[in-house]
Amino acid sequence: MESVFSGPVYVVRDNIDTDQIIPAQYLNLVPTIPEEYEKLGAYALCGLPESLYSMRYVDSGELDSRYPIVVAGRNFGCGSSREHAPIALGSAGCKVVLAESFARIFFRNSVATGELYPCECVDRLCDVLKTGDVVKVDLDATTVTAQNLGKVWKFKALGDVRPVVDAGGLFNYARKTGMIPK
Repeated sequence: MESVFSGPVYVVRDNIDTDQIIPAQYLNLVPTIPEEYEKLGAYALCGLPESLYSMRYVDSGELDSRYPIVVAGRNFGCGSSREHAPIALGSAGCKVVLAESFARIFFRNSVATGELYPCECVDRLCDVLKTGDVVKVDLDATTVTAQNLGKVWKFKALGDVRPVVDAGGLFNYARKTGMIPK
């Protein structure tokens, strides 16, 4: 399983809610239908106010983002319990969200769907990094490295949830470990 992710980051602030991650009008897209799963990515983070985020996470007319890593402040994924939020980010190509803290339901949905790794940072990276900065996230070493800044930060280990995300979510993990038949 891949444990190192590199690329440009997309930086957001505190209290990014699930309606900003995937607005309610797109919740009729069914993630288990491949074409609709793909479409969800096109709308990831489209609910962010343009006055604060002039650069979009997914460019207009595209299905995927050029930012595999999202950096956030406190309480990322607050709001409703929609599992579409981590699914939309994953569909857009997000591999890791580095946040100061997560809303519990978003964290659980990220793990349950296996769409992305929700990594809780010790430092407030959204104040240090800016959209477009390139970082390397090493899940094994629990480090974020920004070579252009010459800095390395730590994040909290994922612990027992890591193998669940590695497996592609709760159901795949349960099949893989024999909890449910294949």
